[in-house]
Amino acid sequence: MADEEDELPETELSYDQKKEIAKWFLLNAPAGEINYVAKDLKAVLRDEEVYNEAAMEAFPVYNKSHMICLEMPNRAGDVIVSSYSEITENEYLDPRTAQVAIVDHVQQICTKVRPADDEELASSYIEEFRCALDAEIQRYVSESYPKGVFAVNCVKGKDADGPGTDFEFVVIITARKLSPQNFCNGSWRSVWNIDFQDESQVLDIKGKLQ
Repeated sequence: MADEEDELPETELSYDQKKEIAKWFLLNAPAGEINYVAKDLKAVLRDEEVYNEAAMEAFPVYNKSHMICLEMPNRAGDVIVSSYSEITENEYLDPRTAQVAIVDHVQQICTKVRPADDEELASSYIEEFRCALDAEIQRYVSESYPKGVFAVNCVKGKDADGPGTDFEFVVIITARKLSPQNFCNGSWRSVWNIDFQDESQVLDIKGKLQ
């Protein structure tokens, strides 16, 4: 048995070390459980400043990676928080309603909405394609995903005003089934990149599921 003087002394974690550990737990929280993890972290840390900074950094990353869906005020619609709809860190475009949602990431709520500016929207030429695809995806999601939500965003060539330009849409489909009282939470996320290549008149489609 080692003598007491041979035992390693206890060392206090630095501010940055505590913050990074807290962020790791938040970012790795299962679907729908980040608020439970956050509550426990707060109790363990007993340091409001460390927790607040960790939450401010972790929640936006978590929300975008999990593609959470938030209801906009006054029943104006829903917005999916994702890197494809991001305008600024707290602003996300809903192309279907041409509105921008202002999001509180830590509270996971949409605080207000504003009309999207012209430069934030696709041209009328691209919007025709986007609306047609949106209608078909809406039919598919309503038939195949209980509580599923989706968005169709133009991520390339949105300013095209006629034939002769390549453009690309990203279709996001997300669905969650949360029952924390039964220890049963799950989520579905799929991202489909649809690349319209004008010269060859073909579509290149790639998908990723989580």
